Amino acid sequence: MRVGILYSRIRKDEKLLLNELRDRGHEVEKIDVRKERFGLESTTAAVDDLDLVVDRCLSTSRSLYATRFLDSYGVPVVNSPETGDVCADKAKNSLALAEADVPTPATEVAFTKEAALEAIESFGYPCVLKPVTGSWGRLMAKIDSRNAAEAIVEHKETLGHYEHKVFYVQEFVDKPGRDIRVLAVDGEPVAAMTRSSDHWLTNAAKGGETKSFDLDERATELVERASDAVGGGMLGVDLMEVGVDPDGDGAETGVDPDDDPAEGTADDYTVHEVNHTVEFKALDSATDVDVPARVVDWLEAKAAELADGAVAGVDA
Repeated sequence: MRVGILYSRIRKDEKLLLNELRDRGHEVEKIDVRKERFGLESTTAAVDDLDLVVDRCLSTSRSLYATRFLDSYGVPVVNSPETGDVCADKAKNSLALAEADVPTPATEVAFTKEAALEAIESFGYPCVLKPVTGSWGRLMAKIDSRNAAEAIVEHKETLGHYEHKVFYVQEFVDKPGRDIRVLAVDGEPVAAMTRSSDHWLTNAAKGGETKSFDLDERATELVERASDAVGGGMLGVDLMEVGVDPDGDGAETGVDPDDDPAEGTADDYTVHEVNHTVEFKALDSATDVDVPARVVDWLEAKAAELADGAVAGVDA
């Protein structure tokens, strides 16, 4: 298999992936998007004869544009630009989940300070204000009072970028001190972990403590449905447990209440986000699953599927 890695910085995640690909004897073409040009008909990037290109761009804008151009040349890309477009924008993400009847936190979008404050008041306190693009828990605010709402909304209103003029307001979900990150390939879970913290933000990038998690049938179902909702691919699906009974036995969700007094039995889950250029180094460390190996298994299957489709097209 000849696979391209689209990147702007090689992180530990990319190193794990590159090592696994090379260990299996695959030919790898590293494509640094910072050094390439993308025209309407061709690119300076060496993409000819590649079986597949894997988008690992750190920058959202570079990811979205580079994959769109490659797709226009007929170069197979994972994840697709359509999936990236939905996942990179929290509002589009929420809409896609809601339209697919995947449980997701109540959300409103407003475009002026006055409308944003009305939305916040309608949710009550606390509620959450998020940027429509971004990762690692940056620029997210838990709003606990009217005074805090006015200050934060006014601050966002003065920022220059147009995306800060989109006020994405969401209900605050009283999760049990953690959320769940699932790496899935075309809806099939590869591995899952919890991210726990005393802070309301539990992202691993914010210092959340990670631990392997066994998905139950309901969580597995929601991961598949969330993946389908955004177009499939290699995705990070983030869930929160809702209706947790801290005195429950945890049998339904794989929770061991003796291990963490904050944990218990969840009635259900809500999917708050699906990520398209998902990092997996923390997951690889937290679980017994060889995550890079499972990802490359999937890439090999995708390349074979594409090759079979091309042959079928020629025969037809």
